[in-house]
Amino acid sequence: MVVVLKKKYIICVVVFLFVVLSSIFIARQYKTEYVYLVPNSEYLVVVDAGHGGIDGGCVGKSTGVYESDLNLKYAYNLAKQLSNMNISVVLTRTDENGLYEKGVSNLKRSDMLKRKTIIEQNSPDLVISIHMNSFPLRSCKGAQVFYKSGNEEGKNLAQDIQSQMYGNIDNAKSQAKVGDYYIVNCTDIPSALVECGFLSNENEERLLQQEDYQNKICYAISCGIIKYLNENKPINN
Repeated sequence: MVVVLKKKYIICVVVFLFVVLSSIFIARQYKTEYVYLVPNSEYLVVVDAGHGGIDGGCVGKSTGVYESDLNLKYAYNLAKQLSNMNISVVLTRTDENGLYEKGVSNLKRSDMLKRKTIIEQNSPDLVISIHMNSFPLRSCKGAQVFYKSGNEEGKNLAQDIQSQMYGNIDNAKSQAKVGDYYIVNCTDIPSALVECGFLSNENEERLLQQEDYQNKICYAISCGIIKYLNENKPINN
């Protein structure tokens, strides 16, 4: 009886070590600081929180909230929702800092090149970049999704997300648009840049800072991603 118990104990230890070491090995395949790794997931998405560091992005007209701070909150929220949907996620930015190298003359270029490197090294199925919008005319409002010109898969992804937002988020635009943004132009991987709302609009500035609204926006993005993957990258059974 004692011998049997020892054998069971040894087997349990071996299995435990195998699982731990396997997880470490898998995690090391992802070239970034933070990963929501879902075991046996068929898909990987890079979620990019725009701006960071000295580049705060646009600023709320009423509360003074920085776009970069909201982008990070939304990126983490989206990553958690996607992981709950069995999709693995790599985050480009994991804190308030930018991704630029110290001492370089062009911080913006260094920052964007780092984001491109993270995308290339991880070879995701798609890329989502999170931003907040601003415009001198304060009446402008509504979530808008952008994609790379000439990239049909990117267009399909952006429109799937836009459709989910249009059907579930007040004032969201009905159609995705071509956008001349580095983060979608730097790769041929299907990519979408999501402007979640206008910080220059007092009402949306308030909504964008509410947790329930953040959950709602990120859920709409997640549903759009699921729709795109189901239609364009079906799981191999």
